[in-house]
Amino acid sequence: MEISAQISLYPLKQERLSPAIEEAWRIIEEYDIIIQKGLMSTVLIGERKEVFDAVTEIFEELSKKGMLVLNVAFSNACPV
Repeated sequence: MEISAQISLYPLKQERLSPAIEEAWRIIEEYDIIIQKGLMSTVLIGERKEVFDAVTEIFEELSKKGMLVLNVAFSNACPV
């Protein structure tokens, strides 16, 4: 099943935000999914397992480097 996910990443107590966001994008690019980068969020489109695996890896890997908030909205109805 193809789904979409909108993610917003908020690194906490970090001097710069962009390294964590760029790391998240790098992780996403390892998966067979479409990525739409935005100023406030990123949209992932692909097979359910790939999208869920990418989001899980983002959270696990970035949690090792510091505190964060990761907001995610999953949909099987939004443009897919």
